[in-house]
Amino acid sequence: MNKKVFSICVVTGSRADYGLLQPIIQTLSDTIDFDLSIVATGTHLSPEFGLTYQEIIGDGFPIDAKIEILLSSDSSVGTAKSMGLAVSGFADTFNKLNPDYVLLLGDRFEILAAAQTALVMCLPIIHFSGGDVTSGAFDDAIRHAITKMASIHFVASKDAAYRVLQMGEEKQRVHIVGDPGLDALRTMKLMLKKELEKNLGFKFHEKNFLITFHPATLDTVSSTDQFTALLGALDFYPDVGLIFTRPNADPDGRRLIKILDSFAKSRSNTIVFTSLGHHRYLSVMNQVSLVIGNSSSGLLEAPSLKKPVVNIGGRQEGRLRASCVLDCPPERDDIRNAIKKALVMNCSKVINPYGDGYTAEKVIEILRRYNDPRSLVRKKFIDRPLDIHGVV
Repeated sequence: MNKKVFSICVVTGSRADYGLLQPIIQTLSDTIDFDLSIVATGTHLSPEFGLTYQEIIGDGFPIDAKIEILLSSDSSVGTAKSMGLAVSGFADTFNKLNPDYVLLLGDRFEILAAAQTALVMCLPIIHFSGGDVTSGAFDDAIRHAITKMASIHFVASKDAAYRVLQMGEEKQRVHIVGDPGLDALRTMKLMLKKELEKNLGFKFHEKNFLITFHPATLDTVSSTDQFTALLGALDFYPDVGLIFTRPNADPDGRRLIKILDSFAKSRSNTIVFTSLGHHRYLSVMNQVSLVIGNSSSGLLEAPSLKKPVVNIGGRQEGRLRASCVLDCPPERDDIRNAIKKALVMNCSKVINPYGDGYTAEKVIEILRRYNDPRSLVRKKFIDRPLDIHGVV
């Protein structure tokens, strides 16, 4: 008797999670073991953030549903209301698609809404990146919350697996597979410098920086002050090519975009993109001298390309770091000094702690072992032994 083909609904809400999910989506699309559906939401559908759902279509993947959730707001209230819209939209979509699994990555607020909806509809959740830590942003709590709702955990490292187990999850549900974003770096043919210059409409300088700075939602120093400090440090490098990608849609994101656009307007060495797309983004990263900001891409992908990274502030606090990553406080002079140090670093022997680039193959092999998805929704809480200090 032929084994049943299970359906998997992949939810993507931004350029960032799609770039990491793309190798998983491609592998699911190529196998006969699973039926794939894709739901696009969040900034993917926003003209303000580049209508990045078009990249999904450009990669040859049909989108089965689009869920509009973003309000024209830059506040925490607007974000909370967007989450409400998302839950309503996911309820209708999951009811229509009726997947055997819902596949989610990470920690964005729209991904939390998808997880909430799947949970109450008894749809088992496949979750990537559980157990990571980013204590400088509310994404951290969202990620842990999704872990408790998920049925299958694909984690990037032993440290992440241990944290998931600490949350009471059953060991047989936790699988160390590495980060899926590294698969793209292993298989993707990156654009050469001349091709990239023509494509971007930007001539590279002798030295170039790739800069992505997102709102730091839990830092004690405001995102505006941090970003202003970064731009102040970059003023000391008038001969360096500065390639920015705009911030995401977290609270204060639009305010940072206005500051960035004003900065770039008077500087001929600076170019700003709403979204480069995953292929161009990695191609640019491969060509620059330095990666700067507080994006996870500096910790996840830059080490595989042997690039030095200046990581600013606490947004990524707690994540694993390769030796090419320099952390610095969000102050102008500290950032300037970190840039000086990073520019003379030798990163040729850096090892990426997030895996080997074969995540998708491992994931498919593991998913084939499960033959009753709905039985996975009911979980046991596993009590772990207390440490020597105990609890009161």
